[in-house]
Amino acid sequence: MSHSKPRIAVVLMQLGGPDSLEAVEPFLYNLFVDPDIIDFPFARFAREPLARLVSSTRSRKVRHRYAAIGGKSPILELTILQARELEAELCKSVDAKAYVAMRYWHPLTEETIREIQREKFNKIILLPMYPQYSKTTSGSSLNEWNRRTATSRLDSIPIRVIKSFHDHPPYVEAVVERINEALARFVNAKAEDIFLLFSAHGVPQSVVDSGDPYKAQVEETVRLVMEHGEWKSPHLLCWQSKVGPSVWLKPYLHKTIPQLAAQGVKNLLVIPIAFVTDHIETLHEIDIEAREQAMRLGITQFETMPALNDSPTLIKGLAELVLKQIQ
Repeated sequence: MSHSKPRIAVVLMQLGGPDSLEAVEPFLYNLFVDPDIIDFPFARFAREPLARLVSSTRSRKVRHRYAAIGGKSPILELTILQARELEAELCKSVDAKAYVAMRYWHPLTEETIREIQREKFNKIILLPMYPQYSKTTSGSSLNEWNRRTATSRLDSIPIRVIKSFHDHPPYVEAVVERINEALARFVNAKAEDIFLLFSAHGVPQSVVDSGDPYKAQVEETVRLVMEHGEWKSPHLLCWQSKVGPSVWLKPYLHKTIPQLAAQGVKNLLVIPIAFVTDHIETLHEIDIEAREQAMRLGITQFETMPALNDSPTLIKGLAELVLKQIQ
């Protein structure tokens, strides 16, 4: 392709995940030492020793979960796949190259920045792969980018940020497509007899109370998906992956399932609404732990909606967002 066109770098920002069982503890350390995750008065003195303690104690339990899904997280391979598909879609109309920057495991943001510096670009588009914005996810990735580029020559290149895409029509459409694929697995149930349980990664209630838009954006995504899908099914939004003693967004996934079972729900579809790739929280927390809990409580058919991963509808929607930033 001719290089007379502007060259665009697109950086897909994600959480990252351990690429081996040995990587679980250092991955958790990187997560818990993040000031955007662990913050309290005088935290800068306690954060490192606390992160060491928490990562060493939690890693034993977490390692066991990664072992159950193949010994590592698939998040890197899936995000690289999304980057390749997005690059191919963008290159139909612009000269673009897509990169992956992980927040807590390789390729770390600083590694990706070094890679981008080897080439010449006219513009950089940062694309956090979190549909709904939170300071604990997209905010943390963007803060890390700003810290790492403050002294690099990338600082002189125009940068655009796609802060969220929770209400972008192709994203909503991609979720509806995935739900319809999952609903097709309920061969003996009518739509009104299938309960749609949307599940999003939780955050501490204090984060939302301080003005974080995450909860409102997740709720808006659920509203748009239900409106667009036009199902007659009952539905509810709950939250998962709570860590520590503080109050997180409620209701919690593991407390909602017993309530639904007690109400006589027999057909349950869990929809991971805030994740665009499958990883430990969809493959283990939902598809193994929640499934075992549901079956034990008498739910007869439990299904998990696969994450969007390389959904062509999602990729086209992301390309639209990137192109809008370039124009």
